Amino acid sequence: MKLTGRKIYKGRVEGEAIVTNDGISFYGGVDPDSGKIVEVGHELEGQSITDKILVFPTGKGSTVGSYTMYRMKKNNTAPLAIINKEIDTIIAVGCIISEIPCVDKIDINNIKTGQNLIVNGSEGTVEVK
Repeated sequence: MKLTGRKIYKGRVEGEAIVTNDGISFYGGVDPDSGKIVEVGHELEGQSITDKILVFPTGKGSTVGSYTMYRMKKNNTAPLAIINKEIDTIIAVGCIISEIPCVDKIDINNIKTGQNLIVNGSEGTVEVK
């Protein structure tokens, strides 16, 4: 199945999906040193997003989240790619400065944790394998 959305940041990666219906705040909700979700009560609390294709509806929280994403990239704890239903500016800027492939306007209900995905940020497509 191939889903078409909107291009946010270029690049093509293949990897395993980790999916949540909760919004994510990278500032305070994700530990940039371990790559784990630390927000108490979050659907993915305690799980690592490192080297996964992170699928979630939208971002939330402080603009510092963009720099947290950049720090994760430098620490090698960042996700491989990000897929959103509706991106917010914090996540968009974070993907751009961190060079993380990103697509939005995707029906995330069609993607499940553990599925293998190909994200093509240059074309704005997500292929579910």
